[in-house]
Amino acid sequence: MPPTVPEDGTCAHPTGCVSADWSGIGTPGPTRDPKYVFVGITYAGAPDSGPASVYRGNQVLVVHTDGRTFPNGEAWKCVTCGVSYGSEIDTSQLVYPPANEFPDHKRVLVSNGILQCGDDGASYAVTDPRCTPANTRITPIYWNGRPLFEPDKDGINNGREWRLSPDGVHLVWDVLDFRALDEIPYVGRIAYDKQQRRYELTKVSVLTNPSSAYQPLVVEDGKRLRLNHAGMVGEPRGFTADGRATLGIQSVNSDSMDGWATDLATGASRPVTRQAHYTDPMAMSPNGKWLLAEEVNGSGRLDFISGMPGIPPLTTQTGTASYVAGIRNEGNRRYFSPWLVDPKTGHGFRINAGSDRNWNIAADPAWLADSTAVVYTENLAFGANPKPHRCADSTEPGGRNSRLMIARFPDFKPTAPVATAPVSDKTWGQPYDPDKAPERVKPVPAGTYTLRGKAQGSATVRITNDSAGAQTLSTAVDYRDYSDDGTNIINGTEKVERVSNASLGCTPGTASALACVTWTEDLKLSGRHTGTKRTGPDGFTLGPSVMLRNDFQAVGTLTTTIDGTTYRQPANGS
Repeated sequence: MPPTVPEDGTCAHPTGCVSADWSGIGTPGPTRDPKYVFVGITYAGAPDSGPASVYRGNQVLVVHTDGRTFPNGEAWKCVTCGVSYGSEIDTSQLVYPPANEFPDHKRVLVSNGILQCGDDGASYAVTDPRCTPANTRITPIYWNGRPLFEPDKDGINNGREWRLSPDGVHLVWDVLDFRALDEIPYVGRIAYDKQQRRYELTKVSVLTNPSSAYQPLVVEDGKRLRLNHAGMVGEPRGFTADGRATLGIQSVNSDSMDGWATDLATGASRPVTRQAHYTDPMAMSPNGKWLLAEEVNGSGRLDFISGMPGIPPLTTQTGTASYVAGIRNEGNRRYFSPWLVDPKTGHGFRINAGSDRNWNIAADPAWLADSTAVVYTENLAFGANPKPHRCADSTEPGGRNSRLMIARFPDFKPTAPVATAPVSDKTWGQPYDPDKAPERVKPVPAGTYTLRGKAQGSATVRITNDSAGAQTLSTAVDYRDYSDDGTNIINGTEKVERVSNASLGCTPGTASALACVTWTEDLKLSGRHTGTKRTGPDGFTLGPSVMLRNDFQAVGTLTTTIDGTTYRQPANGS
């Protein structure tokens, strides 16, 4: 990586200096050649004039992974510095989402545009010495008549978290409205508009469907519930190696967010991680055999609420997912660790076990094209955190607070990527109509139901909705020897309800999207593992600050004990 900018803020290096700040080194992105990887960075300290003046702000590098150098003598080459592009390109998005090379080796997805290099009808890979800033351009991607990501008059983004399909044709993204905690995933085709000289997202589908066939809980005969593995996208995180399925996050077990692969054609979903506690950054190896998932599992952060296995995801009906997700960070400290996972079973191992806990992995990882190694960025937890949680000073070159890591797997033989072909534009979701809001998914109707365990036992589920039947206000469950896997058996009761709580700053009214949520738990685990999950006499309540600012503020207690080890919630403000 480029050298760190000196403490006086003046960079004398001819190809620029990286910022020492937290996340100065951003997200890596995949190329189609295992000798390289893309990296978003923030340059700092460039002179105001001269050739080195282009090495400033957010940019994208292509970096050698094999120890070699470019003709400039460096292991890196900036592919966006000094390049021509218009005001539609959002430079804040150059460091994240990850850059990604198209299958033609001639175009690169960077920020909300597509970079292409060449002149006189010729096109060059960005690693080619003939590719220079003078013959490189970035063309914007548009959707809904304006650039991807550009906020509207209400501040709602026009797409975020986009990821390129391995087919090089489709893009997946979502729109998140923080005012209502409303997140909607989309997929569409990238098409070039010659007349407008820009790319457009066309033939777009909304990756939700109000049909009961695509809901996580299905009512049968008016009395029974069935867990349904379909339509489990949530927040889209990319694609499987063949591009036929999206990666997303939803719950496999209660209060744990796991990765899912959902077939674009059928909507059928399968979990690709198990009991991750929380994961969202993930990447499938190009050969399709492995998943590198960044999981909170193993950190101790979420064990108090996510650690008990075998509890079906019933209380998620009350909107708990975003509250649990908000606990995963503590200011600038992220509790993700890199896990190598077999996507067929969802199980794997942490690849950096025993490493310095003060360095936290950042989104997203990127595999080398031959599936033998994975690259990821780490940040030192510091900055906004109060002193009791602040880490030691960095010992990295120049004292920088970000570093780029590569993990190689010597037993993995170099393999070719999975063969891909453009998938159909027709999906299991709803065709997107810009003049009409997507049809909303309705919750399970209010009532009392029975869910039978796949292996044994049952659960009685009582659901209460608002008067319009549009939002679940509470879910109460009574478990009797319930087990889906035959090894983890659940007994006891739990309830999650939406409430108001002035001390936690909840919006008045239990139907509000920004209400507080209260857990009441008294569960016992037996079988392969033993344990309890219990709240104090007043339950355990979280407010919206945990979602909006990763600021953990709770009233009451929630404690989980597994095999004799007790896990308690973090301190408020941490």
